[in-house]
Amino acid sequence: MEITEVRVILKDSSDKKLKAYATVTFDNVFVVRDIKVIEGASGLFIAMPSRKVKHACPKCAYKNELRSKYCNQCAAPLPVEASTQRPEDVSVSQAEHKDIAHPITQQFRESLQKKVLEVYAKEKDKIKV
Repeated sequence: MEITEVRVILKDSSDKKLKAYATVTFDNVFVVRDIKVIEGASGLFIAMPSRKVKHACPKCAYKNELRSKYCNQCAAPLPVEASTQRPEDVSVSQAEHKDIAHPITQQFRESLQKKVLEVYAKEKDKIKV
């Protein structure tokens, strides 16, 4: 699988950790949108598109966000589930979000990250000029 196009949209805010969004096209036939470029403690990295984890209300089956205390549909109290308990080394955002699409191998993840960060650097340089 070949990365045939990478588009990066820079975010305006300079003090935030989120620096940009990327759209990546593979083999001119498949697109992944909303890959985030994030400034972490050890430098820039990419985060794959994700969605918030939800769980169903036992009374009405409405899907509520993880860690909700009451159902947003019927207002019934929600049980504290074992899945909401997380080890101390897992961040809140990791526990509440699940990747929609992600690389399977470390080699491809590194290749994808390298390509996205290269295009991000070029886009930043365009703005400075």
